[in-house]
Parts: sequence; C-alpha cells; structure tokens
Amino acid sequence: MVSPTNFLLHAFLWLALAATAFSLSPNFYHNVCPQALPAIKRVVEAAVHKERRMGASLLRLHFHDCFVNSHPELIFILLQGCDGSLLLDSTSSFETEKNARGNLNSVRGFEVVDQIKAEVDRVCGRPVVSCADILAVAARDSVVALRGPTWQVRLGRRDSTTASRTLADSVLPSASMDLPALINNFKNQGLNKRDLVALSGGHTIGLSQCVIFRNRIYNATNIDPAFAKERRATCPRTGGNTNLAPFDPTPARFDTAYFKNLVKQRGLLTSDQALFSGGSTDKLVETYSKNPDVFWVDFGKSMIRMGNIKPLTGKQGQIRVNCRK
Repeated sequence: MVSPTNFLLHAFLWLALAATAFSLSPNFYHNVCPQALPAIKRVVEAAVHKERRMGASLLRLHFHDCFVNSHPELIFILLQGCDGSLLLDSTSSFETEKNARGNLNSVRGFEVVDQIKAEVDRVCGRPVVSCADILAVAARDSVVALRGPTWQVRLGRRDSTTASRTLADSVLPSASMDLPALINNFKNQGLNKRDLVALSGGHTIGLSQCVIFRNRIYNATNIDPAFAKERRATCPRTGGNTNLAPFDPTPARFDTAYFKNLVKQRGLLTSDQALFSGGSTDKLVETYSKNPDVFWVDFGKSMIRMGNIKPLTGKQGQIRVNCRK
C-alpha cells in the first residue's frame, strides 16, 4: 500500500509536470522577438533546399532531445526532456548525449542549428530564444519544407545545463524493438499507441544506415523477399555500414508511402514493421496508409504532445548563447 507521504509527493510531482507543460504557448515570442520564428524558417528552408535529407535530420534532433528525460521520481535531481540537452558537447562533468548508442555517428544537423541560433540572436538583438525551442520550431518547419503538415508549436522552453549519455542509452527507442517494447517505451514518455504510430510516420522522410537495418534484411521472416533483395544490393553482410537506404520510395516528401510500405511488409527497420505485424496497431497503419489527412492531423497533435515532455520553463535552466555549451 502506498503511504500518504509518497502519494502526496507523487501527486505534487505530476502537478508540477502538468503546470510546466501548460506554461508553453505558441505566442511566447510575439512580444519579445516577433522576428524569431520567420528567421528560423528562413534558415531551415535554405538548409533543406541545399540537402533534402536535412529535413529528416532536424526532425530527428527534436525527437531524440525530447525522449531523454528523467523518471518523475527524479524530477528535482535531473529534469530533462525537450531541453536542448542533445546539443551539448561533453564537459568535465558529463559526457554528451551525442555519444549514446542511438545517436553516435547518426544524429546530424548541428551546424544548421548553430546557423539558426546565430541568425535568431542577430534579428532579436540578444539571446532570447532557447536552443530547445529552436529544435521544436525547426522540426515543424522541416516537415513543412518537405510538403508535410503544419502545427502550432508551443514555446517557452529553456535550455538544460547538463546532459546524460547514460540516460540516452537507456531510454531512446531501438530499431530492433518489437511492438510491446515500443508501446512501453512511448508509454514511459506519456505517449500512447496512436502517438507511437503517428510519430513513427516521421520515417516517411530520410534515410537509414545499413548497420541499422542489416539484421532485418538478412534474417527477418516478415519481409517482402523482393524488398530484402533490393536492400541487400547496397547493404552487404559485412562492410558498408554507413551505406544509406530510404525508409520509403519518396524520402524527400512527407507523405503516406511509409505506411503503404508497412502494409506490403517493406518496412526498413524491425521497429517499423513491428507496427504492422498482426498486432494492435495494424488498423491504424492501414488508416494512415489510405487517408493522408488523418495522418497529418494526428502527426501534428503527437508532435505537440511530444514537445511537452518535461520542458524547463520560467527560471529553470538557461537561454544558451552557444547551443553546444
């Protein structure tokens, strides 16, 4: 039986989390620096125009930043969520999250974030926009630049002063996860099965490295043989670890081809195909594959919910001058 003291403590912690999430607002910079969001959009559009893959990379940065957070019981010891912790380089007191298993030689786009930060600080006249908010807005603008949906990004996050590779290793979802593991991983972040499928749809843009999907194309049984053969041509059993392959046939366009692929057992990652493998998310995958409007609406809603994962607000954290430090 839970003691009254523990119950009150947990209730207080969850109330604190709720209050933090609701303090974010789409209008946060309207008076402080109305030029901020247009500045972010300009740099993102230029970067995506230069390299279409960058749109997926910037979206992924926001996802991997938000998912690395503490358990509620540790909220006052290590409060991390959508707080720009992924952007920090290593110091004498912590190792960067960039070295975590799910990030090492994989996450990219940091130079573009630096460009955005410099431009935003220039138009605002001083550092008033957090690196965490830059990631959230850049993710939305990247999706729009690749002909995807838009949504109102809630703003007002502040930046963490620490990072944790250990935490990133333990909480980032793995490409080898089955459906129960994925559902549990998202549940730990306060996200449900609909969020899981919708956010996984972000794989409709971008590419993956051979080392990530090699096991599936050589060993999986729930894979289209022609698709496996096609992928093996550029991903040998040994070597070629960094060779790239698209998640779906249109990696530079935000559409529903990703879900159509899953229905045909042409998911690139084990965690992709797990969403359509006779489990509880099959019907939602089918719905998204046939109805882009439903997917777009749900994706925007889930991005907003993900962006609310334990942000720092008010006087917590800081507004970094350099997103890496």
